[in-house]
Amino acid sequence: MGEMASFFLSALFIFLLRLVDISLYTVRIFMVVRGRKGLAMLFAFCQAFVFVNAIRAVLSDLGDWGKIFGYCTGFATGLILGMLIEARLAIGFTHLRIISSQRGAELAEHLRQAGFAATEVPARGRDGAVSLLICITLRKDTKQVVHLVEELDPEAFITAESVRPVQRGFWHR
Repeated sequence: MGEMASFFLSALFIFLLRLVDISLYTVRIFMVVRGRKGLAMLFAFCQAFVFVNAIRAVLSDLGDWGKIFGYCTGFATGLILGMLIEARLAIGFTHLRIISSQRGAELAEHLRQAGFAATEVPARGRDGAVSLLICITLRKDTKQVVHLVEELDPEAFITAESVRPVQRGFWHR
């Protein structure tokens, strides 16, 4: 094998190792934040194994700029890939706050009929009375809830944040 082919193959090998390593790292961090200890431990083991092999390969020849380049680009690309994987898994819960100036009660009933829990809270906005709806949902269902709200009240203001429930309440699993 030629010197140039060897250069590119070693860079590609390190790139792939870092891609896997950082993807696992990123997903592991999300599992830790969501309290998924078993998954976090599994990802941590796999990530450490891949990392040790990647760093060993780079340190075996610090003069090989292809390996260093592969290491750096694998790190950057792995971060994005890990974020995409985590978004696709959609593990956890989302806390939605929905503010509607006109259709709060109707929105709450619409969400309940679709199988989502909605808590209505009377509130006061800049221009007067509004309804504040609180809806905690599985992350994988967030887009569906937002769609249901937009269907009925396109003017509703919606915020979302990830939460970790302490007690299940609505979910009896």
